[in-house]
Amino acid sequence: MFGSVSTPANHDEHEPVPRPPGFAAQVVAVLAKDLTIEVRTREIVTTSGFFGVLVSLMASVAYATGTSTTSRVAPGTIWLAVAFASVLALGRTWQREREDAAFVGMLTAPVSRPALFLGKALGVLAFVLTIECVIVPVVALVFHVDLTQFGPAIALLLLLGTVGVAAAGTLFGAMTVRTRARDLVLASVLFPLLSPTLISGVAATREVLAGAPLSELRDYAVLLLAFDAIAIAGGLAMFGALVDD
Repeated sequence: MFGSVSTPANHDEHEPVPRPPGFAAQVVAVLAKDLTIEVRTREIVTTSGFFGVLVSLMASVAYATGTSTTSRVAPGTIWLAVAFASVLALGRTWQREREDAAFVGMLTAPVSRPALFLGKALGVLAFVLTIECVIVPVVALVFHVDLTQFGPAIALLLLLGTVGVAAAGTLFGAMTVRTRARDLVLASVLFPLLSPTLISGVAATREVLAGAPLSELRDYAVLLLAFDAIAIAGGLAMFGALVDD
């Protein structure tokens, strides 16, 4: 008497459920965001690079140029300029996240905390490496460093040191992003932490400019690599706890 009521077929039951992006895609998305902002504004590379160049020029004026000055002062000038410029770049990178609640939006996005850490660290690494491409030629010019002879070794040392600086700076930058005096706190915490890297980098660069072969720099390279590994492992393990508190 009563016919069976037919229900419309559910056409969505066989449709694939969208999957969240993979880990590598999440890292690339965070990195692309920071790089896109920097390409549009150019504020981090410009301000930090100018500051690094100013430190280099002041050092060249303070010390008389010569063969002994090249091997004694140029290594410290390179690494100090990079260190100060790196802290300035880190501070500005995290300052962006504070504006318009961008940091909260980033935390609520479907991005894992380790991927977020790696994406931010790679962005800082790209900024600092770009700044170094400005600082090193200026130091080479004012201190008469032959980059055709010493450039590859200096570049390798800076790369090893910058990886640790970017990883440690990203971790502690996240820790201080919510504080009022974040720039002061970041510098106070980061410089003592980076002292092994800076000392090893200065000593290794000094040996390079003195004519030491790469085989004699093995111990310094091991120290830099060890710091890089510790900074990256610590960031991957602790970043989530720092930003979620």
